[in-house]
Amino acid sequence: MARSALRYTPAGVPVAELSLRHDGAVAEAGIERQLAFEFAAVAVGPVAVALEREPLGRTLDIAGFIAPKSRRSSRLIVHITEYASTEGV
Repeated sequence: MARSALRYTPAGVPVAELSLRHDGAVAEAGIERQLAFEFAAVAVGPVAVALEREPLGRTLDIAGFIAPKSRRSSRLIVHITEYASTEGV
């Protein structure tokens, strides 16, 4: 995980912009396929503040939704609405 410094909107809402990495495997047509990729993510509000405290490199389970980066963009970004650390579980 890489992240930029926590920023605040004009309304004072905290925003964290992150680059996350996924490593895993899925079955496709009965064949295991290895996946390893990075993707952009953003968290807003209390989740952003909590993620700011997480050490880089920690394994996380995230939940959220995918949406365009902005109204005029076709680039997608993951919006994290909740997460849990899987370290020590």
